[in-house]
Amino acid sequence: MPLNRRTFLGRSAATSAGVALAGGVAAAPAEADDREDGKGGGHTKRYAFTVMGTTDLHGNVFNWDYFTDAEFDDAAHNDVGLAKISTLVERVRKEKGRRHTLLIDAGDTIQGTQLSYYYAKVDPITGANGPVHPMAQAMNAIGYDAAALGNHEFNYGIPVLRKFEEQCDFPLLGANALDAKTLRPAFPPYWMTRLRTPCGRQVKVAVLGLTNPGIAIWDKANVQGKMTFPGLEEQAAKWVPKLRSMGADVVIVSAHSGTSGTSSYGDQVPHVENAAALVAEQVPGIDAILVGHAHVEVPESRVVNKETGHEVVLSEPLKWGQRLTLFDFELEWARGRWRVESVSAKVLNSATAEEDPRIVRLLGDEHKKVVGYVNQVIGDCTAAMAATEAPYKDAPIIDFINHVQTETVKKALAGTEHAALPVLSQASCFSRTAKVPAGKVTIRQVAGLYPFENTLEARVLTGAQLKEYLEFSARYYVRTAAGGEVDPAKLTNADNTPDYNYDAVSGVAYEIDIAKAPGSRIAKLTFDGKPVADDARFVLAVNNYRASGGGNFPHVAKAKQVWANSDEIRNTIIGWVKAQGTIDVARFASVDWKLTREGTPVF
Repeated sequence: MPLNRRTFLGRSAATSAGVALAGGVAAAPAEADDREDGKGGGHTKRYAFTVMGTTDLHGNVFNWDYFTDAEFDDAAHNDVGLAKISTLVERVRKEKGRRHTLLIDAGDTIQGTQLSYYYAKVDPITGANGPVHPMAQAMNAIGYDAAALGNHEFNYGIPVLRKFEEQCDFPLLGANALDAKTLRPAFPPYWMTRLRTPCGRQVKVAVLGLTNPGIAIWDKANVQGKMTFPGLEEQAAKWVPKLRSMGADVVIVSAHSGTSGTSSYGDQVPHVENAAALVAEQVPGIDAILVGHAHVEVPESRVVNKETGHEVVLSEPLKWGQRLTLFDFELEWARGRWRVESVSAKVLNSATAEEDPRIVRLLGDEHKKVVGYVNQVIGDCTAAMAATEAPYKDAPIIDFINHVQTETVKKALAGTEHAALPVLSQASCFSRTAKVPAGKVTIRQVAGLYPFENTLEARVLTGAQLKEYLEFSARYYVRTAAGGEVDPAKLTNADNTPDYNYDAVSGVAYEIDIAKAPGSRIAKLTFDGKPVADDARFVLAVNNYRASGGGNFPHVAKAKQVWANSDEIRNTIIGWVKAQGTIDVARFASVDWKLTREGTPVF
């Protein structure tokens, strides 16, 4: 298994700072700086060090948006990418002393941008003479010590993940990613190192990696029968005592799991999706948790462990390299061992840093290659389409996704026993900034409609099940009394429901009465102008995330699957445009659903 880069340098480094261990495999002594920083001199009984952390990098190396073909920007003017993170990391190392810092990540590294997609699918790293993945190159150059596995690491299949693992100079950790047959860890569960202090007494630091149990359903096609993913609390309770028994003075968990204690997959998996706070609360012996997966910024949160009464410090830096977490540890030597006296956390903003020219030079050619790829013209569009209003209006840009999915499924079912069933389709507004211009259309503009690696399936639902599905989706809207103005900015994302968990369904017509309570909002549900009967049968073209239980929508996960393929929906759409040559908006654009209040349209 690959270890931290310092492992390989260790035997030639006479001034070793420590010994790195990954998953129980001993490594050579770690490389150290040539001098101490003078903290307390040679007789100190205190020691301070800093652990830096990132998460949910999602293929972002540069501060660049491949879908808009421009520098990344958002409403808060955040910046993204490892090139910016590298500058922040070097600042911290200069301030603290490199030998007194560590750098870890909490997962979701190799999926998300067209840069990462290109080296998984277009010029894959798994090829006979395949390239080194840009994320591996950048993270190696920056000097990461360890990274937890994220659920999106499995999107491209295990061979791509294993090749990425091979290319990394640091271990990918997953204590709860087990081999399905042996139930032994399929990846190193932990990484351990020794930091040498000014007084000569080493501090043993362990990092335990935990990933998300939802992988079992979200990437079922890639992992079923190969790997299994038990709960984070269960595996932390198994490994933390082992790490302590091995002499760990400090135990840090890198968890690709949010803090809310909630799950999007209901009873599809008997484990909590966002379990980081539960781990802190239930498992004694943890000092800090680097949190990932939820894509929220948590500079510092403290959770009291029920058994010990000690506080565990949690921090989640914002996604895509927008923030860098700093855990500052203060240790005291007492009664023959190191004791953690205090832990604090904060985040640094990447927008305050310039891109590290070293990373820019390292991956400039890869970046240019991908920019050229995504700007290839593949067809024309008869009218401009934008997703700006798609969360609350039936927009042509979502109709287009549904149109392609419907055509694809109809063609696939031709000549089968299900060919006569009406085909419906679901789609979500994945990006409110997505747009397709009138005129020439490029790969990046089409790919921007579908930034996730979802694949397409076909499931059979009854009319009654369809109505319940739509009712569940309509929870997305904030209940709004009849009369008065409606502010679109405050209308959606009720109960923090993300845009990707609101589905618009094509092929039927319906109204959503947002004046009514969730569960009783769908009205006038019709097919071909007639009310949908409870026993009517439909084929639903649905992405694999939703079909496998993602979002916990009713019925679809248990519905009969009549077709599926392994090609990303994004590629299906790109292929459709290439084949047709023209996106004729008039062919599919229609208002089939609308928001109402007591029967009166909102817009």
